[in-house]
Amino acid sequence: MAKKSKRKVTKKVSLPVRVAKQKPNALAAGYAAAIVSAVIMLLLGLLGNLGLYMGAVKQMMEWHLFFSLSFLGIIAGMVEAAVISFIFVWLFVWAYNKLS
Repeated sequence: MAKKSKRKVTKKVSLPVRVAKQKPNALAAGYAAAIVSAVIMLLLGLLGNLGLYMGAVKQMMEWHLFFSLSFLGIIAGMVEAAVISFIFVWLFVWAYNKLS
C-alpha cells in the first residue's frame, strides 16, 4: 500500500493591490488626430477631383481657408487640418489630465 503524503494547506493572503492610474498621452493623441485629419483631407481632395462627394468638398472649401482641389490646395488643406486637429485634441487631453 502506497503511503499518502500529507500536504500542508496554507491559507492564501490577498494583499491590497494598488493600480497605477494611467493618463492619456496628450502628445500621442494630438499626433494621431493630426494624421487622421490629414488623411481624410487627402481622400476628400482626391475624390473631389474624381467628381465624387462634391457637397463635402464644397463644405471643406468654405470651412478651411487653404483647401482647394489643386495639388497645392490639397496639401495646404492637409497641413491646416492637421495643425488645427493637433492643437484642439492636445488641449482637450491636456485639460482632461489636469482635471482627473
